[in-house]
This record gives sequence, structure tokens and C-alpha cells, in this order.
Amino acid sequence: METGALDSMIVISETFSTLEWEESAAGPSGKPRVLSVLSSILERTVQKNEKLVRASKMKDVITMFHGSEVPALSIRKYIERIFKYSNCSNSCYVVAYIYIDRFLQRTGICLTSLNVHRLLITSILVASKYVEDDCYSNGYYAKVGGVSTAEMNNLEMEFLLRLDFKLHVTTEIFYKYCQQLEDVGGYRRKVQIKDV
Repeated sequence: METGALDSMIVISETFSTLEWEESAAGPSGKPRVLSVLSSILERTVQKNEKLVRASKMKDVITMFHGSEVPALSIRKYIERIFKYSNCSNSCYVVAYIYIDRFLQRTGICLTSLNVHRLLITSILVASKYVEDDCYSNGYYAKVGGVSTAEMNNLEMEFLLRLDFKLHVTTEIFYKYCQQLEDVGGYRRKVQIKDV
């Protein structure tokens, strides 16, 4: 392994550590900070997008990810529910966030309160299958997410098709998104790399 690659891995490890997102670290609520930071980002994005849609009187493009009404659970409670029942690693949530961002960029769809929950459960399902050694079935995730198994299967397939099945995340991209989450969450600290 080259020194540059080793340096990159050290920085990623340090970043993950400064975020206090290791499996053993938890915020004041007893849940990993990645959950609150991610839910905060998604909530702000939804509010901004819905304000823009109302102001421009544009119609939002309706997709299979759109529900007919806003779910009763807030984004934060929904992510916490998924965390409670999925046993996903904290890095899985970062990868799911990357997938949501890729999906939105490729489709031009606005993240709204009608589609954020389905995009979340789908992206976490896909990320867990890609990142984790063991993961639950689509039927299990469907129950956790409050959708039918058939709908979960359809959401997963549509999500994968829209991503063109490109699920690989480089260490550089993972680090970039960790830094974004650090910045938003106010956890950013300077990380210095020591010569090895």
C-alpha cells in the first residue's frame, strides 16, 4: 500500500473518530451523532425545497417514492426507528446519504416531506446490502419502514436503476461526505496527519 493511500485511511479514521461516529460513541440521546446530523440536513433540505416549490408555484414531479400524505413520524424519529431495528453500522448511514445525493442529482427530483421517508428506507436498505456483512431481508426493512414488501422491492429496483447500479463509494468520496456532515453538525476539528 502506498503512503498516500495509508495517509488517506488515517485521515478517514481520524475524521470518523472526530465525528464520534464509531460504533461505541453516542450523543446525548444515546444514539450516534450521525443520525441527528443526517436528519437535520434532510429536514433543512426538505423545508428549503418545499418553500421553493411553493414560491415558484411549480409542481413537484411525482414518483413512486412519493407518498399520498406526509408520514406521522418526523425524519429524525424515522431514522432513529431504522437505527433501532436495522443494526446498521454508522458508516452505512453515510453511504446511504451519498446514495440519496446521487439519486437526487441523477433524477432532478426535489427532496420533500412526501418522498424523504421512502428514499431514506430505500437508501439504507441498499447501503446495508452493499456495506454490511449481514443484513435483513426486504420484508424486514419494509416492516421497519412502514411499507409493504412488494413496495419495498419496487422502490429498491427503481432506486438501483436510477443509480445505474453504481454503488461503489471510494474512500475519498466517503471522506468528503463525512467532512460535509462534520461541517453541518459543527463537529469539525483540524486533523493533522503524522508521518508514518
